[in-house]
Amino acid sequence: MRVARLASRGLALAAVLAVTLLPACSRMPGSGSIGSGSLGLGSLGMGSREPPPESQTPQQLYLSGEALLADGQPRDAGERFSEVERLYPYSEWAKRAMLMSAFAYHEGGLYAESRAAAERYLEFFPADVDAPYAQFLIALSYYDQIVDIGRDQTNAFESLAEMRDIIERYPDSEYASSAQMKFELALDHLAGKEMEIGRYYLDRGHYTAAINRFRVVVEDYQTTTHTPEALHRLVEAYLSLGLDNEAQTAAAILGHNFQGSVWYADSYALLTGRGLRPADVGDSWLNATYRQVVRGEWR
Repeated sequence: MRVARLASRGLALAAVLAVTLLPACSRMPGSGSIGSGSLGLGSLGMGSREPPPESQTPQQLYLSGEALLADGQPRDAGERFSEVERLYPYSEWAKRAMLMSAFAYHEGGLYAESRAAAERYLEFFPADVDAPYAQFLIALSYYDQIVDIGRDQTNAFESLAEMRDIIERYPDSEYASSAQMKFELALDHLAGKEMEIGRYYLDRGHYTAAINRFRVVVEDYQTTTHTPEALHRLVEAYLSLGLDNEAQTAAAILGHNFQGSVWYADSYALLTGRGLRPADVGDSWLNATYRQVVRGEWR
């Protein structure tokens, strides 16, 4: 289950926080608006020398964190929000700062710190209205570290698990659809990894090893964009081994699901060039797949 990064990720996250968190700040007992004179940046000491965190109120620390975030200093903002939690752990501001630190650290590329803050939020406030967002940040902390298919895919697997958690636990949340999309992209990325290794083996004549990789794509990642090519590569590999029944069955599955694809055209040409045609022949794992996919027979 990378997937291309979404260029608008930061803007989307900021918009979510603006809607879900900032309006809540104005509802704090005794608090004014962010732009009020009593809470302006000048009163926080940011116009000259800022007083130490211990001498500031939780509200002042929180707002200075927002100012740092707006000024393009997400890592410093994350640390400032963390100070609210450290110095005033039982305040309402600490609750908000916990989630904001997770967001700020994520924007600053400090994914482990972001994940830790979001996990703390879920530990203390599992049923809170912003719990789905905290879970989403955890998933993003893995998703945004998915690298090219030639490297370790641990983050892709972790991302899949976390995105699935959002889909299952918060199906009606505003993050469910985005989690579903990223889940499918991560799945496609993992299938791409299997395809890369399979092609490597196929090109070097290691047909059994190649078949094992392409089989993973067909059985475990069948909803991805790599399935048509995987079936075609199975046709190639099985023909190379002289296993005509398996090759014909793989082509039959390919033709049923992707008849208009170039992969089916290539497979069809390979088979007919040897006097064969796509058909459900034999009794292999592919025949079981054919019965399930084409005939709807699951037993």
